[in-house]
Parts: sequence; C-alpha cells; structure tokens
Amino acid sequence: MAFVSVSGLTKRFDKTDVVHDIAFELEKGNCISLLGPNGAGKTTTLRMLAGLMKPTSGSIVFEGHPAHSDIREVIGYLPQHPVFHYWMTGKEFLVYVGRLAHLSKKDASNRAEVLLEKVGIADAKNRRISKYSGGMKQRLGIAQAMIHQPKLLVLDEPVSALDPIGRREVLNLLEDIKKETTILFSTHILSDAEEVSDELLLMHNGEIVESGRLDDLQFTQDATKLKVSFSQNGDIYAEDIEALESVESVLKEGKHLTINTHNTDQARSEILQLAVERQWPITHFEVSRTSLEDLFMKVVKQ
Repeated sequence: MAFVSVSGLTKRFDKTDVVHDIAFELEKGNCISLLGPNGAGKTTTLRMLAGLMKPTSGSIVFEGHPAHSDIREVIGYLPQHPVFHYWMTGKEFLVYVGRLAHLSKKDASNRAEVLLEKVGIADAKNRRISKYSGGMKQRLGIAQAMIHQPKLLVLDEPVSALDPIGRREVLNLLEDIKKETTILFSTHILSDAEEVSDELLLMHNGEIVESGRLDDLQFTQDATKLKVSFSQNGDIYAEDIEALESVESVLKEGKHLTINTHNTDQARSEILQLAVERQWPITHFEVSRTSLEDLFMKVVKQ
C-alpha cells in the first residue's frame, strides 16, 4: 500500500473547480515535486494534504490512518510565505512551535538544537529572526515544519522567493532531508524539480496531467529530439528534414535545427543519409532527451 493515497480529490470555490478529481499516490522515502504554472492548483492541493483545507469531495488516506481522520500530527507544512515572530531568536521560535506540537520543554529544546544544526543555522540560533537572510528564514521554516518529526514534509514553493545563493542552499538541504523523510514540494521552477525529485506530479488547470519518474514520462511521451548544426543557415535544409516520415517538427534557429521525432533511430539514419548524399555542411549532430520544460509544455498543450 502507498504511504499516501489520494482519490477523486476536488476543491470548488464559487462553482469553479480549482482542483478537479485528482488522484495520485506517494511512496515512502521519496522526494516528489508537484509541478505547474501559477494558478494550476498546487497550493490548494498541498493545503488539503496538510489538513488545513477541507476538500469538496474525494479522499486522502495516510498509511495507518482511517480516511478523513486528523493527520496533522504526521504532516510538516511550510507555506509559500511563512510568518515568524521576528523578535524571537531562531531557537526560541523552534522551541515555541515545538511546544505547540505538544513536545515537552526539554524535548522541544533538544529537537531545536538538532534541527538548527541540520539546516545549517546553528551559529545563528541566538540571533533575532529579523536579522536572518531570506535563505536563513527558509531554512528556519523547514526546521519548524520538522520539529515534531513528521512522516511527510510538505513545502509550498520553498525556493521561489530566494536569490541564487539561498536557492542553492535550500536545494542542497532538501537533498539531505529526503534521506530520512518523505518530501512533497510544489514549484514552477522545473530545473529544481528535475534536480532533487524522485518522482513528478505535473499539474495544469486543477488536474494532474502526468505523474511518475522523469525517465518514464520522457519514454511515454516519446520525448526525444535531434540537434543538428550547420556551417551556414540551417533553414535551407529544414524543408527536406521536415518531409521525412519520422520527423514531427523542426525548430529553426539560425545555423541550428532542433528536430522532434517519434522514431529516433529512423530519423537519425534518414538525416545522416541525406547529409552524405547531398554533402550537407554539418558541424554538430546530437541525440538528446527532451528537457522537463519541453515535456511539460508538450503535456499541458494536449
């Protein structure tokens, strides 16, 4: 049985389904990205999973918990825009939220020390949060979400508001945390999801349009392309390539052509044969997998 099973999940506001009849499963020990453009329904989905919003219909079942039971004790949640008591120090804040999670004062203090070290801000534990950088605040936010040792850590756009240094710090932290805790995080930054995730959930217009591991999704979408460069403008060769049976489309970029194909082997053979027969001035030929961004754009346009 999956760690978390979601079935028929729908959330309606003013007769509009913001999330419509979605279903997916989360496996224990994975890091899963919920991908989608702004307005896709990601935050609403995460808030329902975290027990902060009641679904209009559908079910969320956690392993070992009856359907519709209160599962907040096994969830750690970090909203997109976390709020802190800025007059507190980092440790004071973690002890405070630990006490709210029903930890004893001693356990909350000990757990705070462990987490401050884990997220890399132990040296600033006695500094007021108002003096923290954006990356430090996000690390503190992740620590507060983990204070009660949840089985699932839910993070809503954890790096979207950070500068490149803060973003890198948090991504490295997620790589470390996923070794011990199941993580579900939303993002619209596809490269981040590709870097740290074991599985992907692609969301568009309130629906899950694809799910699975990136390699599997690329395979099912025939997401392969050829890149060919010439010593002169590639437009004059594009028409011949587009006429090949194995070619779906050709993107022209000066001396470079990007060729989408449903049969990589056939397309490669046919293009190289043409190049030899007609002595095309090819300077570079590459077979590559479509990026996650290419795949997502293809899926949401279907």
